[in-house]
Amino acid sequence: MFSRSRKADIFLVDDHPVVRESLRILLNHEPDFTVIGEAEDAQSALKEISAKKPDLAIIDISLHASSGFDLIKSLKSKLPRLGIVVFSMHDEKLYAERCIRAGAAGYVMKRESTKRILTTIRDVLAGNLGVSEQVMAHFSQKFIGGRYMADRVPFAELSDRELEIFNLLGLGLASRKIAQTLDVNIKTVQAHCANIKQKLGLSTATELLREATKWSDSSSAF
Repeated sequence: MFSRSRKADIFLVDDHPVVRESLRILLNHEPDFTVIGEAEDAQSALKEISAKKPDLAIIDISLHASSGFDLIKSLKSKLPRLGIVVFSMHDEKLYAERCIRAGAAGYVMKRESTKRILTTIRDVLAGNLGVSEQVMAHFSQKFIGGRYMADRVPFAELSDRELEIFNLLGLGLASRKIAQTLDVNIKTVQAHCANIKQKLGLSTATELLREATKWSDSSSAF
């Protein structure tokens, strides 16, 4: 747990410079935070965070040319005490639980207020889970009551890796580029694409690409 006797060191990971700048200005104006570094991709972030050892990292899981999920897992493996807050454009109903499983302790959607962002960061630094009331209710139903939410969200059946590939397809990346981005074999990507088509009831690669593009467009913010 973070000690309140000093400012918390925070590292920002987002591939949009304007997002990083906005967060940096916001956080540096707070009396208990200081931003000590930034990165736009997973490789740079892993290197810099491992060296600087901040108290908390704010990460966007949709990073061009890298995997945000893999970054979270790698960071928690190297720095188990690091607090991680995901700051994402994607719907928390679909992504929050996945990010918590990967090792994050907080999830905030980019459309949320600055107050919510700051509250989430302070919750995570205090050793608590930083999620919305809706996500907390879902966790209670699933892990305490043993039940899933009745209103299943689209694409919930996809695995974390399948969802990553689906998102990258929507961003316009070809299978070979996705394989390079995720550091996997192209046949692995093709196998995942086949599984995605089956789970979503799609027949062709064209239908898959169309649905992925629609998903990306509907999720885009900033």
